[in-house]
Amino acid sequence: MKTDTIAAIATALSDAGIGIIRISGNEAVQIADKLYRTKSGKKKLLDLPSHTIHYGYIIDDIEGEDSFLDEVMISVMKAPRSYTMEDTVEINCHGGVIILHQILEAVLRNGARLAEPGEFTKRAFLHGRIDLSKAEAVMDLIHSKNKLALRSSVKQLRGSVSNLVGELRDKIIYEIAFIESALDDPEHMSLDGYQERLTEKTQEILASLKKMLDSADNGRLLKEGINTVILGKPNVGKSSLLNAMVGEERAIVTEIRGTTRDVLEESIRLNGISLNIVDTAGIRDTEDVVEKIGIEKARRYAEEADLILYMVDVSVPLDENDYNIMRMISEKKVMVLLNKTDLEEVITEEMLHQLVDGRQIPVIRISTKEYLGMDQLEETIKAMFFSGGIQYNEETVITNIRHKEAMLEAFESMQQVLISLQQGMPEDFYSIDLMSAYAALGRIIGEEVGEDLLNEIFSKFCMGK
Repeated sequence: MKTDTIAAIATALSDAGIGIIRISGNEAVQIADKLYRTKSGKKKLLDLPSHTIHYGYIIDDIEGEDSFLDEVMISVMKAPRSYTMEDTVEINCHGGVIILHQILEAVLRNGARLAEPGEFTKRAFLHGRIDLSKAEAVMDLIHSKNKLALRSSVKQLRGSVSNLVGELRDKIIYEIAFIESALDDPEHMSLDGYQERLTEKTQEILASLKKMLDSADNGRLLKEGINTVILGKPNVGKSSLLNAMVGEERAIVTEIRGTTRDVLEESIRLNGISLNIVDTAGIRDTEDVVEKIGIEKARRYAEEADLILYMVDVSVPLDENDYNIMRMISEKKVMVLLNKTDLEEVITEEMLHQLVDGRQIPVIRISTKEYLGMDQLEETIKAMFFSGGIQYNEETVITNIRHKEAMLEAFESMQQVLISLQQGMPEDFYSIDLMSAYAALGRIIGEEVGEDLLNEIFSKFCMGK
């Protein structure tokens, strides 16, 4: 583990009231001390108590002359009571881009090196202050796209995933230790009736893992957003719907069929949920080469979508294009939107229910022109994915694909334990699969990971965190 002193700008590089340069390592206080002056003259930062903040100046000695850089507030946090569990200094200066870079360069010239992306949090993990799942929660917290994702990240940072994994590993390691002890000392530890007890424990662990795995799809949607594709024939109001949902004129809207030739993507927040909305070219038979390319793109996006908003113009009869679209999306989550309800209608909800061949698909009447039905659309989307009440659900949700894969491996190992029990296999067979489950869960919190994986995880962090 690297123990040299690192430094980086910890705030955004933009014109702002305040910017922060963070320094961490064995020489952090000494390096800052070379640059810091109080109003009355030099005062040793080394002599100041931990967790205090002080007013003064940053003076960079260049070519033998004192150079005033900025007036600052400088905070001192001595090991182990800091984020990294190392001596840490934070220089709070004015937030201009140039001044931040000048102070950072002065810090680097005086003995620190530039931190790698995520290195402060990596050191917090390596020193045992946080486990790997909490470290990843820090990154998720920074990149949260909505309030629900933010709440989930905060829960994980406070240990919701760590605690669950720890409880499951404690149960598993107890059984491993019991089996090994009984096999080593059969005279004093009996395995009579143990298969029944282990079966019950294994089923409990499997139920807990399944509950977490079942939450992973919702977790992905919370974190990344619902990939939503608007489909329909030309001129049914797809671009108007996008504009209405975004709240501004993002797509060109005309009466000319085939105006939208390419996909247009936007992200919005909807009652605490993120929607990644894609407006597509109208799907129809056409000889236009460019329009054909747009239609093919629409089909590809539909294949990857979490939700299809299938728009129908109620003033125009259904035709073969509508039937083709419904066949194309027959396996997807679909919501049918009856648009232009302010006009004379030739299509009814009953016709649409027949078109979807008995599938329980929501059908909502809207008018993008009059902005009617949009509230119902939002509530229906929320209900389709989160049973209408995820914001009140305080249970832990898995949002990290790495965690899901590790839990799936643990689940499969515990299933193998159950199979071995049902087949009456010897006890050492149970121990092997229990240990595999224990190791898989350990990867979530960082106890069973290699340096390459750690470097990959922390390389995704922003600089200065």
